[in-house]
Amino acid sequence: MDYEEKRKNLVESLKNRDFLTKPDVIRAMLKVPRHKFLPKGAISSAYIDSPLSIGKGQTISAPHMNAMMCELLELAEGDKVLEIGTGSGYHAALCAELVAPKHSKIPGHVYTIERHQELADKAEESLINTGYGDIVTVIHGDGTLGYPEKAPYDKILVTASSPKKVPPPLKQQLKDQGILCIPAGSKEWGQDLYIISKIGKKFEFKRITGVRFVPLIGEWGFPE
Repeated sequence: MDYEEKRKNLVESLKNRDFLTKPDVIRAMLKVPRHKFLPKGAISSAYIDSPLSIGKGQTISAPHMNAMMCELLELAEGDKVLEIGTGSGYHAALCAELVAPKHSKIPGHVYTIERHQELADKAEESLINTGYGDIVTVIHGDGTLGYPEKAPYDKILVTASSPKKVPPPLKQQLKDQGILCIPAGSKEWGQDLYIISKIGKKFEFKRITGVRFVPLIGEWGFPE
């Protein structure tokens, strides 16, 4: 199967639908092999614009959502990024391409937290096999607590839906002028994607669109 051609076709489709507009995000989407982050049974659907099951009741987001969130975060070379919800590791790889492109003079880093040990292990293996092992650190734990050891972060990405009150640790671990991208709302329906910008001690919220993500589970999220 010609995965590279399928990947190019997917990217063209996302560009035509205005989900992809920024050259650096287009480059990342063209480079990262989504099929290498999927279970064997889902590989044939890797370049369909749809979420896919990866086990443990979790999904890999539809590519248009990956593209949208990367563009909204304004990821830049040298950024230190915290991702909550590693899942397959694919979105972390996209972030890695944006913050630490090849031959980067000021390489950034991605710290990503996954609550399911099995998924964390698989994601770490996939990231190593695709060349992102030195740029992405996978942590097994409660993502709602963030990762204070490496705070503050330039950008924080959450790939599961939070309750309407955004977890305070994530806001606390964001740098001044930093950006947090997070879906929030109910556990199943009625969710919205937000961009939260930190300006001094204040936070500015901007609703982007309605979405549907798996729930964010943890101390500051929903109960399991």
